[in-house]
Amino acid sequence: MPRVFGLVRRVVRNPAQSEEVAQEVMIDLWRTANRYDPARGSVHSWILTIAHRRAVDRVRSEQAAVERETAVAARSVDPAFDQVSDTVTNRLEVEQVRRCMDTLTDLQRESVTLAYYNGYTYPEVAEQLGAKLPTIKARMRDGLIRLRDCLGTAGGQTP
Repeated sequence: MPRVFGLVRRVVRNPAQSEEVAQEVMIDLWRTANRYDPARGSVHSWILTIAHRRAVDRVRSEQAAVERETAVAARSVDPAFDQVSDTVTNRLEVEQVRRCMDTLTDLQRESVTLAYYNGYTYPEVAEQLGAKLPTIKARMRDGLIRLRDCLGTAGGQTP
């Protein structure tokens, strides 16, 4: 029936799906012909109402499928790695550490540099600087406290 296909086509807009929906409508009409009540309207009105409802159902079903696929795709996409942002953040952190290292005394800076940047153990730092181990431990402790305070990492704060 051309009027059924025309109505379905206007609602669904996809030619292939419109043909499927029109075919489903015809099958429904064949199966449910005994439900037609002439007191409620003409045959054409009844047929077009069924066609319209079936077409709207198809559009809603397609929209729901697209939304589900979009949601799944959005969840499965890894956020892009922002290399520029990461580089800038690293440079800012390095600069902040350098500024904080400048607040240390020469002896503290030298001890911290040997231990943390050159990888020496405390006894090796003591040997390198010609100082006693307890002296190096005190310098390191005081220097690290100063760095922590300067970097603002005490108490869970971020730099």
